[in-house]
Amino acid sequence: MPQFGFSNFVWDQYTKLPPVLTSDLKGKSVIVTGANTGIGLEVAKHFARMGPARLIIACRNESKAKAAAEEIAKSTSHSAEVQLLDLSGFESVVSFAKRLVDEPIDILVANAAVALGEYVATTDGWEQTIQVNHLSTALLSFLLVPNLVKASKLHDSCSRLVVVSSEVHCWASFDDELMNTNILATLSDKEYCTPERMAHHYEASKLLNVLFTRAFSHHLSPSYSSSLIPDVVNPGLCVSELARNAPLAFKIRIKILHTLFARTAEQGARQVVWAALGPDGKDGPHVQQTMGGEYVSIAQIRQPSDFVVSRTGWEAQEKIWNETIDILSNVEPSVRTIVAEYFNN
Repeated sequence: MPQFGFSNFVWDQYTKLPPVLTSDLKGKSVIVTGANTGIGLEVAKHFARMGPARLIIACRNESKAKAAAEEIAKSTSHSAEVQLLDLSGFESVVSFAKRLVDEPIDILVANAAVALGEYVATTDGWEQTIQVNHLSTALLSFLLVPNLVKASKLHDSCSRLVVVSSEVHCWASFDDELMNTNILATLSDKEYCTPERMAHHYEASKLLNVLFTRAFSHHLSPSYSSSLIPDVVNPGLCVSELARNAPLAFKIRIKILHTLFARTAEQGARQVVWAALGPDGKDGPHVQQTMGGEYVSIAQIRQPSDFVVSRTGWEAQEKIWNETIDILSNVEPSVRTIVAEYFNN
């Protein structure tokens, strides 16, 4: 598609959306991260109405997660299981995955994210936006690959990995200076992260989501490409608490955009559900042919940004893939084992 500009953004925000896609999830297990509020909560509600055997809402705040579980039960008559997961700490991600060892997982929706607008370092030493939105999301995705493949074999179906990105990835790119460095280390370096760059760091993190998911699909071994279908989705600008911890100026900017253009969280959730169940809510070879590694927006498959599909974008995709594996293998050695078994690296 042509380069995505502000007019395209406005047009999409006012495009009428189809009803939520549905499927029979009886006997299946679903995980939604960041499901205590906003889009994640609405995604969990939609899945709950489809009757999964197990619905896990993975959140960092236990009290808010329990309140969300109560809301899900009240509005859908289906229970949700609360599991603690804090993407700002690698240890929390590893612990979460270990609690699920050998458990089949049919759908993993990696929805949790932050938009800070200023430099904040995690206890692991990374800039928080980069760790939460990309590194920890990638770590969770890798560690649960065996669970997703197991569910596929158990239920003779395609398991799904859905990474929630944004159309704002179209407004980010990596210049030659950045491409000639270790991209992730540079994006997390405090000297590099000037206030001007931090104002657009969220966009960069959403570009990382698109590049990583495309690389995940590209490198997935043919032996497993019919078992596990990854894709990346743009829910659109929705009213949410995404920027709740951002500086006042950043919050004001988001508030203005919300007032003028935002969808409801439920409308955004429909896009995420479509990415998890599309194109028609049924299993079959067409799912692999249609959905693998694709970018979903407005309940359809679209081409991502011009940068992503460019030669430089391909080079960036491969760099991000390799850098991510190197970083996460030092965090959790089993990442290297999983990559060796399930991917062609």
